[in-house]
Amino acid sequence: MSLPLNTSSTPKAENAYRVMVVDDSAVIRGLLTRMLENDPKVSVIESVSNGEIAIKRIATLDVDVVVLDIEMPVMDGLTALPKLLEAKPGVQIIMASTLTRKNAEISFKAMRLGAADYIPKPTSSGELTKADDFKYELVEKVKALGRVARTARHAPLPSGASATVAKTGAAGQSPAQSPAGKAADPIRRTTGGLYANKEISLRTTAIARPDILAIGSSTGGPQALFDVLGNLGVVSQPVVITQHMPATFTALLAEHIGRISQMPSKEGEDGEAIRGGRIYLAPGGYHMVFEKKGTDTIIRLNQEPPENFCRPAVDPMLRSLSKIYGSHLLVLILTGMGSDGLRGSEVVTTAGGSVIAQDEHTSVVWGMPGAVATAGLCSAVLPIKEMAAHVRQLVLRSAA
Repeated sequence: MSLPLNTSSTPKAENAYRVMVVDDSAVIRGLLTRMLENDPKVSVIESVSNGEIAIKRIATLDVDVVVLDIEMPVMDGLTALPKLLEAKPGVQIIMASTLTRKNAEISFKAMRLGAADYIPKPTSSGELTKADDFKYELVEKVKALGRVARTARHAPLPSGASATVAKTGAAGQSPAQSPAGKAADPIRRTTGGLYANKEISLRTTAIARPDILAIGSSTGGPQALFDVLGNLGVVSQPVVITQHMPATFTALLAEHIGRISQMPSKEGEDGEAIRGGRIYLAPGGYHMVFEKKGTDTIIRLNQEPPENFCRPAVDPMLRSLSKIYGSHLLVLILTGMGSDGLRGSEVVTTAGGSVIAQDEHTSVVWGMPGAVATAGLCSAVLPIKEMAAHVRQLVLRSAA
């Protein structure tokens, strides 16, 4: 069934992002709607109880973002997903589910089928009502992906919203495959210049032989990580990753990376010495930092306060690595909303290390990579399909 539109007392910005909520629980739909409607740049225009109704309704509505539950009667979210994308090309879909391994597996599959992101729901309506972190994440993801949808079709943004972090093509697509139909200028991509309406200056200092590769990512990150690590082959350096994800998801992500990569992959463990040719992922709920102990680099996990609203966060990882590796640290900042990784990258470049950012055209959200790129911290700003080859070239050339 379809619920009446929410009537919110929050004054709405002109051209507020338009959202459909799909969940079989009327209570949950109401809670999600109220959370979203409290933001002036978000308007919930439809609320329905299953995927079948959503498909019928979306064809007649101007919708930017769908928040789609996974487990529903009549038609579940995974079945509805491709049909929604076919009925409304360009709509951005966030999968929502309780935090179980089964639902995490389904969420990964959904992202491979075209979902833009996922959000883990608290297990009960009582927990949901009190979950401030969930409210923040939900609203911010809806707004970030709303910008994506609007920018792709050149539609106006809500009053005061910026378009500089939104993409015009799907993550992992080459520029030629992008709905925008035009490739990014390769000269500007590699040498700086005007990019995303901002001037980018690239660092031209020589890159020392990397002794470790660190990667930070968020929204759209799993697919970007699969692309980079699936094409990187075996390298002699350790690879350490902070991806914004909850615990069940990070364990599963490490397994998926291990399947597509030629290197072993696992969640990092406190006190573990990292080794070359292996991949270590920060566990959900913990910052992963590093310390030197004799000749070993040791993982330290902590639950210090979130940074940039995230735990794990990229910044503490980069700060700790910079102290150990200095100019021999190579950092990749991949797709993600917000600016986590910016302050850490400043520390990295000050110590002589190098930073490469994913370009806007292939990022789901050009927040994190856009922040480091426009701050002038990068030695290169590259499409995701070029990253693995570029890293291998740096390692092999520097080692020669």
